[in-house]
Amino acid sequence: MKKLLSLFIAVVFVASMAAVAAAQTTSATPEKKPDTSMKSGEKASGMKKMAAAKHAKGTVKSASADSIVVAGKEKGKDAEWTFGLDSSTKIKKAGKDITAGDVKAGDSVTVAYKETDGKATAEMVRVMGGGMAKKSDAAKNPCAAKK
Repeated sequence: MKKLLSLFIAVVFVASMAAVAAAQTTSATPEKKPDTSMKSGEKASGMKKMAAAKHAKGTVKSASADSIVVAGKEKGKDAEWTFGLDSSTKIKKAGKDITAGDVKAGDSVTVAYKETDGKATAEMVRVMGGGMAKKSDAAKNPCAAKK
């Protein structure tokens, strides 16, 4: 009787292990295989296009609905960048979302951008404000006029 019980337990154990192994090898959804159709040179050049975001800091020279021109310094020399703007570009001033139409020449900005196919596209534009204080600002805040 003990041998029969031991044999029954062993058979159930082996059957359950076989079921677990079978469940691991089959999947309900087909797995997607990586695209291996690209040659190694194509893959390497594709990686270059997906570069990390770069940053630029400077003063706005001009802005339109689809681009912004910024003048600043790069490696100690004067530089000028033209950034494309698209629907995914975030533009913020004082922590609030604004539109490209709200950006004015003379505003100090920091731009996070990416380069794709030789074109710079802004991902985030942070506006710090204009370079010179307006007279009305000085009248409202007398401390701002004193330096």
